[in-house]
Amino acid sequence: MFNAVKTAMQLKHLKTLLTPQDGAAKVTCMAWSPNNGKFAVCTVDRVVLLYDEQGERRDKFSTKPADSKYGKKSYAVKTMAFSPDSTKIAIGQTDNVIYVYKIGEEWGDKKVICNKFVQTSAVICLLWPAENAIVFGLAEGKVRLANIKSNKSSTIYGTESYVVSLTSNVSGKGILSGHADGTVVRYFFDDEGSGESQGKLFTHSCPPYSLAWAANSIIVAGCDKKIVVHGKEGHVTQTFDYSRDVSEKEFTVAATSPSGQSVVIGSYDRLRVFNWSPRRSAWEEAKPKEIANLYTITALSWKKDGSRLCAGTLCGGVEQFDCCLRRSIYKNKFEMTYVGLSQVIVKNLSTGTRVVLKSHYGYQIDEVKIMGKDRYLVAHTSDTLLLGDLGTNKLSEVAWQGSGGNEKFFFENENVCMVFNAGELTMIEYGNNEILGSVRTEFMNPHLISVRLNERKQRGVEDNKKLAYLIDIKTIAIVNLTGGFNLGTISHDTKIDWLELNETGHKLLFRDKKLRLHLYDIVSSTKTTVLNYCSYVQWVPGSDVVVAQNRGNLCVWYNIDSPERVTMFPLKGDIADLERSNGKTEVIVTEGVNTISYTLDEGLIEFGTAIDDGDYHRATAFLETLEMSSETEAMWKTLSKLSLEAKQLHIAERCFAALGDVAKARFLNETNKIADQIAKQYGGDGTDYYQVKARLAMLEKNYKLAEMFYLEQNAIDEVMEMYQELHMWDDCIAVAEAKGHPELDNLRRSYYQWLMETKQDEKAGEVKENEGDYTGAINLYLKAGLPAKAARLAMNRDELMANSDIVNRIAAALIKGDFYERAGDLFERIRNHQRALECYRKGFAFSKAVELARAAFPADVVKLEETWGDYLVQQKQMDAAINHYIEAGCSSKAIESAIGARQWKKAVHILGLQDDKSSGKYYYKIAQHYASIQEYEVAEHLYVKSDHIKGAIDMYTQAGQWEQAHKLATKCMNPEDVSALYINRAQDLEKEGKYKEAERLFTTVDEPDLAITMYKKNKMYDDMIRLVAKYHKDLLTDTHLHLAKELEGETRFQEAEYHYLEAKEWKAAVNMYRVNDMWDEAYRVAKAHGGANAHKQVAYLWAKSLGGEAAVKLLNKFGLLETAIDYAADNCSFDFAYELARQSMKHKIPDIHLKHAMFFEDEGKFAEAEAEFIKAEKPKEAVLMYVHNQDWNGAQRVAEAHDPDSVADVLVGQAKFAFDLKEYQKAEAFLLRAQRPELAIKYYKEAGMWIDAMRICKEYVPNKLEILQVEYEKEAVKKGPSGVAGMVEQAREWEQSGEYARAVECYLKVKDKDNIPLVEKCWMKAAELAIKFLTQEKNHGCDSSGWATTY
Repeated sequence: MFNAVKTAMQLKHLKTLLTPQDGAAKVTCMAWSPNNGKFAVCTVDRVVLLYDEQGERRDKFSTKPADSKYGKKSYAVKTMAFSPDSTKIAIGQTDNVIYVYKIGEEWGDKKVICNKFVQTSAVICLLWPAENAIVFGLAEGKVRLANIKSNKSSTIYGTESYVVSLTSNVSGKGILSGHADGTVVRYFFDDEGSGESQGKLFTHSCPPYSLAWAANSIIVAGCDKKIVVHGKEGHVTQTFDYSRDVSEKEFTVAATSPSGQSVVIGSYDRLRVFNWSPRRSAWEEAKPKEIANLYTITALSWKKDGSRLCAGTLCGGVEQFDCCLRRSIYKNKFEMTYVGLSQVIVKNLSTGTRVVLKSHYGYQIDEVKIMGKDRYLVAHTSDTLLLGDLGTNKLSEVAWQGSGGNEKFFFENENVCMVFNAGELTMIEYGNNEILGSVRTEFMNPHLISVRLNERKQRGVEDNKKLAYLIDIKTIAIVNLTGGFNLGTISHDTKIDWLELNETGHKLLFRDKKLRLHLYDIVSSTKTTVLNYCSYVQWVPGSDVVVAQNRGNLCVWYNIDSPERVTMFPLKGDIADLERSNGKTEVIVTEGVNTISYTLDEGLIEFGTAIDDGDYHRATAFLETLEMSSETEAMWKTLSKLSLEAKQLHIAERCFAALGDVAKARFLNETNKIADQIAKQYGGDGTDYYQVKARLAMLEKNYKLAEMFYLEQNAIDEVMEMYQELHMWDDCIAVAEAKGHPELDNLRRSYYQWLMETKQDEKAGEVKENEGDYTGAINLYLKAGLPAKAARLAMNRDELMANSDIVNRIAAALIKGDFYERAGDLFERIRNHQRALECYRKGFAFSKAVELARAAFPADVVKLEETWGDYLVQQKQMDAAINHYIEAGCSSKAIESAIGARQWKKAVHILGLQDDKSSGKYYYKIAQHYASIQEYEVAEHLYVKSDHIKGAIDMYTQAGQWEQAHKLATKCMNPEDVSALYINRAQDLEKEGKYKEAERLFTTVDEPDLAITMYKKNKMYDDMIRLVAKYHKDLLTDTHLHLAKELEGETRFQEAEYHYLEAKEWKAAVNMYRVNDMWDEAYRVAKAHGGANAHKQVAYLWAKSLGGEAAVKLLNKFGLLETAIDYAADNCSFDFAYELARQSMKHKIPDIHLKHAMFFEDEGKFAEAEAEFIKAEKPKEAVLMYVHNQDWNGAQRVAEAHDPDSVADVLVGQAKFAFDLKEYQKAEAFLLRAQRPELAIKYYKEAGMWIDAMRICKEYVPNKLEILQVEYEKEAVKKGPSGVAGMVEQAREWEQSGEYARAVECYLKVKDKDNIPLVEKCWMKAAELAIKFLTQEKNHGCDSSGWATTY
């Protein structure tokens, strides 16, 4: 893409469409079609040539004169324009006429004149800005409007000067006309809120043949060679003066780019290009396009997408130019052509399709991006955002403040682009220049936002735009985007991970994190859970059918209004997709590596769609293709209901026929015949006719409404007929009475006759009763088997009661019908008390019987009360029976009734009045009740009274009141029995799983060991430990240890750890985790409980178990790598130490080798030790090892090979060893080889071998000889005679070796008082040697020294 935006329009010659001729053959006019598909050229020979978009000539047609009698050459074509739909061309001619030709949409379509507008003067220029309106200028100075629809023309405004030019603004809502006197006039059809003035705008210095209305200016030029730019109100803002340019000729024609930001003006051999500069707010001239021999340019036409400019010349040539500011290739798939600052053509290189992206506000378009699988355009201007759908060619431009390019665009919905920026979601509908809506949300996942825009047409709904989104992770908001109000808020108890509206926006499906699928009805605001464990859900496109997966089932709701009715199929795999095409809906399921499709019932799917769309004919057609099933039946019922509501009665008839409801189908068939007849006579559909409305009300069983419809039309006979057909005689007679119908008496007779014929004796009796014929009414009532009704009538009429025959008949009928109470009333009325009492008894009317008995038979009252109580007990009316038993003196029955009626206090009260010993069983029952309601003291009292002490103890035990139970038990039982009772009860509680209660019992009788055993058996170790700590504290540690080992065996490591630690055996816990390869836990325990170094040892062992790089990472993590290496080496794990060191600490390897060598040395493996010492770069240590072990050859070999500096040390060692063995010559040789004569002297001295010491000193360390001599003499003196002999021997050796001076000195030093002859002899020898071999001075010295001593 370009880094810098170019603002200069560039014209590049593409091709010659029409070759120029040698002479004058002027191109009079040209026009591009608004759809960019056609280009028309009219030449001087009045023929219109049609070219396609690529510049290939595809068609042509000849124009016609206004009147053929003047001939084909009697006129010239001055102007033409395409209609907005590109199917017509308007031609303006000098013979005072405008023709409109219909050229069709396809090449080769027949050209037909569809409109003709005759004028009073020549048509000079023409525009076609709106669908049915052509604007044109005449030679007489008028600007007029031709209406295509009415085929009439009218004057917009008139001037006195010839119209030389006519142009419109970019939107086509305003026009400018230029006149021969230089005047320029403006007129608006719609000023679009600009407030700009109309009328004469300014006067140019010459006729403005070149007139252009750009986005911000009006540009005028003519024969004075000046191009003048005027502002919106006509003032001059810029002037380009070429009057001094001799190569320039007059300006003849001008054209404005579709964006209004470039203007091209034609003259002789030249096209001048001017571009608007937003930065300077001025027009800038680009380099002109000069073409030699082009001659005067007579016509210009700019393609509506701005990409091409065509120029026609005086010689009949037509040249085509490419126009663009810049051009670039995007992703090697699209070509971007910037034909203006505010207009870009985007071309798909593979398909050739093009889209023109244009800012309607004239803002400069920045870089265009193509996103969303190369389907959607996104571009910014300084104040707006442009979006486009390349698939549907829908473009939008909305106001948009710059946000630094941080917006995120989501293109999942084909109808709307969702833009997310800084927590705000903005929705922009493609093709709409207003923002659809904005909401605040932090959840910009396409699965958590659902937008529905008019996706299915619905009855009575024009604009249906809904949005569902998350306010927070548990709250859904549903918004009507058309009205901008909230339709509902759903607060859920779990996080929501998916939601989607249906296409009509009436229902919402959403799923939460627990995989529960919910349906929300927006109209009724009801939420229903429809599926659990939902792993997939989707609305079927184009319908309200839902497909979901629940574990191994495919679930389909064909009618989502009945969510409980779901069709399920077993699945082996998972749903991957849902496809609906070619009248077929398939669920794609992946089963392993295979893909299987399940076909859904398309008819059932289509039914819902048809119902929602109100197309009941289509719904009927779908249902007729289906076999009857429960789902189909439900759909027929739904359709029948909806079609009746919509008064589509033929469909309703078909529905009832399908459902097998013959009566309704026949009734509707008759109704339809009436409606059809009325519709045929009066038009419409006949459903508003009163008979049709009344019959529909009858169908709904709303007979009063039907009556109203009939009576509104005074159709009394029809109302009466309706009621008679329905056998609703009472309503029929009521209508007849109200309207005074003459047939009233006949109706009544017919009614009575009908009643008798149909054996409706009761109804006939009521008629007779109403007429005053009471005897006849009674006869009919008795005939109808209604003696009670007859008795009621008779008892209300004294004259009838006086008739014994009637009374006896009624009484017999009542007794026969088991109406004993009524018969008793009748007998009591005629004072037959005995019969009345019998009837009351048989009819269980005891109240009346007792009342009668008190008056007539007092002795029977007690018996009646008991019988009454028995009856009430049979009827389960225990409460009512108590008092009757008390009245009868039946205490036992009264107590049982009180207990049965749960009147416990009353039962206790009655018992308290009894002395009967058998009352104990009642006390026991009542005690159980009071125990159940936890009134334990009362229950205990009653248990004791019933002699069931064990029951009271059990009560207290079950209630956990062990102290009360124990107190009662010890009070009433011996200790052994109490203990046995408690232990047995505790064991029962243990079996019931009531361990705490069992423990309480065990401990109450001092048997905690049994409780401990119980807890151990049931593996309730915490409770076991608690009891051990309480009752056997000395065994607590052992118990913890025992439990830990047991839990370890059961792999319950966490619990085992707890017990190990409680037993202070942390090492056992660590070892447990080690054995089970749970090193994390082992390390944790060691670090928490094992002292300073325990966790390091565990980390070391852990690393050792891992080995390799994993071990290094682990030890590095704990910061123990170097420590572990040292530890491994110190503990003879040399392989592991080497492994760790090689991975990460290679500088430690020599240390490991050294320790390894020492280990081998200690083990006596000297060869291996030697190798390791050398690897550790410590050969001296190997030498010392061999020296220490007196392996001199080995020491010598290693020293010579690896540590020459140690060779001397080896020799010294060997020498010392030889001296120890008294191998002096050998030792001397070693020391001399080691160049250590001083050591040889030292060793000889220590051995008392002074002669050898003197010899070595004389030979190798002569400078120390005198010192050694002195030492020797001192030593000789100390030793006495043995020392003198040594000195004599030393003197002889000096003599023999020619050291006469030393020999003399030695002889002279011989002093032994015990051996004077030897001394003399030595002195004489000294003198002899001195005389013979020494100088005079030395002789004198010898004399003075030798003889000075006296003994």
